[in-house]
Parts: sequence; C-alpha cells; structure tokens
Amino acid sequence: MFISTTCKENRITMNSEKLSTDYMICINCQKVLRKEKGARIPPPPITGPTAFIPEKEIAQDNPVDGHTNLLFLEEYSTTGRLDNTTQIMGLHPQYLESFLRTQYYILRMDGPLPFEYRHYLAIMAAARHQCSYLVNTHINEFLQVGGDGEWLNGLAYIPQKLKNLNEVNKILAHRPWLITKEHIKKLLKTGENSWSLAELVHAMVLLAHYHALASFVFGSGINPEIDQDSSHSFRAPAVSNFCVCNGINESNMEDVIFMYSSPGTSDSVSELEALMERMKRLQEEKEEEEASQEEMATRFEKEKKESLLVATGAFEDELIPTSYTSRYVDDPSFGYKDFARRGDDHLPTFRAQDYSWEDHGFSLVNRLYSDIGQLLDEKFRMVRNLTYNTMAIHEDVDTTTLRRAIWNYVHCMFGIRYDDYDYGEVNQLLERSLKVYIKTVTCYPERITKRMYDSYWRQFKHSEKIHVNLLLMEARMQAELLYALRAITHYMT
Repeated sequence: MFISTTCKENRITMNSEKLSTDYMICINCQKVLRKEKGARIPPPPITGPTAFIPEKEIAQDNPVDGHTNLLFLEEYSTTGRLDNTTQIMGLHPQYLESFLRTQYYILRMDGPLPFEYRHYLAIMAAARHQCSYLVNTHINEFLQVGGDGEWLNGLAYIPQKLKNLNEVNKILAHRPWLITKEHIKKLLKTGENSWSLAELVHAMVLLAHYHALASFVFGSGINPEIDQDSSHSFRAPAVSNFCVCNGINESNMEDVIFMYSSPGTSDSVSELEALMERMKRLQEEKEEEEASQEEMATRFEKEKKESLLVATGAFEDELIPTSYTSRYVDDPSFGYKDFARRGDDHLPTFRAQDYSWEDHGFSLVNRLYSDIGQLLDEKFRMVRNLTYNTMAIHEDVDTTTLRRAIWNYVHCMFGIRYDDYDYGEVNQLLERSLKVYIKTVTCYPERITKRMYDSYWRQFKHSEKIHVNLLLMEARMQAELLYALRAITHYMT
C-alpha cells in the first residue's frame, strides 16, 4: 500500500509502513512532515458534507425520506448542484423547504436589485467572516449571471454605489446596534449613487442572510463540495494560508488530536438527566408564581453582563483575513465587541416591545420589498416551533423552554430584551460549554472548532445539534434585521 500526497510543487510517494514510524501527514494540507520525538499522527481528515459529523452517522440520524429527496431534486434542478449546506439542513426538511424558498426569492426572483449585485453582496457579507465556502459559491454564481469579472479583483474595482454599503455591511455583521438613521440617510442621499428604500431593504436582507448563513456553515463544520470542474477533486478551503501543521509541536499536539476525536461520555447521561430536571422544575415554578417585571429586568441585566465573561478571553486578539477573501473586506480589524462593556453604567438595551419583528419589522420589510416579510416570518416561526418532542433518548418531551432560551440568549448578546421573558431561565438551561458555543457561532463563527461542537450536549443526536445551529442562524438574522429596520423607520419618521 502506498500513500501519495502533494505539497507545493513536489509529489512524494512513500511506503505507508515507513511513514507511520518516521513521518506524519498534516490532516489539512497533506504535507509530509518528519515526526518529532513524542509527537502523534492525527487521524485522517473527515470526509462528507461536514467535518463535525461522520458521514455514516448523518444517514443513521435521519434517513432521507421522499419529501427530503424531492427538495434535494428541486434544488439541484435550480442551481445545478446539491451543496453540503442543503444536505445538512435536510436533517430538518420542514425548515429546509422554508429556507430554500426564501433564499430562492432573494437571489433569483424579481426584486429591486440586479442579479449581479445580489451575488456580490453575498460575497461581501460572507467575507466579513472569512467564509471562503460561501465566497466561492457566489463568485461562481456572480459570473453565471453575467457579472463583471473585474469586480472580483476586490472592493476597489466595484461601482461606488456598492462601495457605499461597506460601512453598513461591517456594522451589521459585527455590531448591529451601532446602525443609525444617519447611515440610512447617507445611503439614500448620495447623488447618482443613491440607493432607493426598496433597494436598501433588499440589500439589508441579503447581508443579514449571508452573515447568519456563515454562522451556520462554520457552526456545522460544512466541508467544501467536490469541484465539478476539476474531475471531482476537493476545492481547498481558502480562508487562510495558515495550516494547522505549522503550529504542531509536542505541547499542542494533544489539542490537535482532541479536535478530531470524540469526547468522553462518562458524565453525559447525568448531564442530560440534570437538564431535563431543570426544565421540569422551571415549568413547575412558572405555574406557581411568576417573577415581577422589576425582577425580570434585573435578571436580563445580569445575564447581559455575564455574557461578557463567556469566551471573551479566547478572542482578545484580532483575526485579520490574510487570504483572497480580504479583497472583499473593508476595515478587516473591525469585529464583534460586547455591546455591554465593563464599567459602562449606561448599557444599551433594545426593548423588543418598542420595536418587534411581529409588530414593526415585518410590515416595513413587506411594504418595501414585496412578499419577503411573509417568507422571513414563516422561516422564523418554523425554526422556533420546530420540534420532534424528543431529547436524545427521551420521547414526549416539551422542549419549548429550551428553544426559547437559546433564541433569547442570542438576542441578549445583541442587546435585545423581551419584557415578558424571565432571563433566569437562560442560566438554568444553558450550560457554560453551550454558551461558549453559542457566542462563538453567533459572534466569531470563523473561530469555531470541532472541540467546541463536541463539548456540549454529548448525549444528543447530531440532528438536534444542527437544530441548535438553525436557531442560532435565524436568531442572529432577525437581530440584525431588527436594528437595520429600526434605523430605516427612524429615518422615515
């Protein structure tokens, strides 16, 4: 048996028996490295739609039924490909149907924006998180709809009208609470490069959609698809020139090994039972006595401040794109910063009762961009109400409180408060490892690792963890839209 691998310009063929004793192979770039004393060989790379879920377990978790197959066929007939994101979302066919309908509408149906603008905005949005998977997809789509190839050289080559969206794109992606009516005014009143309200709403929906979709792609470990134009060879991820093998040494080899192995499950059963017990206790307490408005406001402020402490230590450094995706990014060092900074006595809070999706955002977006409000509303409702009444091995379980805690925790990190929600539930239902995962996927998706994915809900099915990612994606998208639409409303009034 022989192992053949390519690194840069050189092809190396070696006997695998000798390789196992003298050398190691990088799991990312397949570079052959001489083993240092005490180093271990990482397992081979995981293939299939996602690096986080073994391919055989995807089929076991949720076999493809006739409805899912039909959705796959329709998507293939529309785009000429069945991407890995669609396959993983297929674990929840009801949601997938709503997602595909919405994405088809904003990309391919009649609307305010030219088709080449739509795909270029998708590139700009995905590039904020260095998501080469989505950038590559929409570079191809952009060219297929007749986009000017010169634009792909970077933001310096695009029309001024598109350039003007750079500021809103970066703020919406990382700190949406900073968007004001002044940003809207500037875009609408710039002479020949002005945006119309309808165009701007279409653009906001596209940007929010692809920021959030980047969270799902990273959170689910989506692999690049087989490149149909390169004889079924995998397209290399282009997020960075850095490879994990560059940093391998005896001190960090253990972490590399861990990222590609399953976590221990000795305590996972007891963790599951404890979570179910907390859910039951919360329901009983709610039936007995509800907390006062003052107490719920206090609990929100406490949870908002505590979110500062989740995972922040790991993200002190700036992650600046170094690959070709950087050409689509303006001000690359601009990223998520906790809206509630330590020592701030005037923490900004967006009260959902003052500007909610149901009472305000939905009607505005539907009026300015016909029918999209209805499609988005159906998608938000679908993912929030989606349930199979199961938790791991348990059946007939009401998971409403758990789903609501996840959704509201995302909004809490973006400064959005629901007056009628008791934020004490968040701390009782979401363990720290899950909070770290949620914050990373939502705010720093490009930094997610398999280790983070494996660290929470170890007894749950993969389909249940993908459901979490769907909740995170949609909660993030709605949060971005609420801030953007509120700014437009303030401008209009």
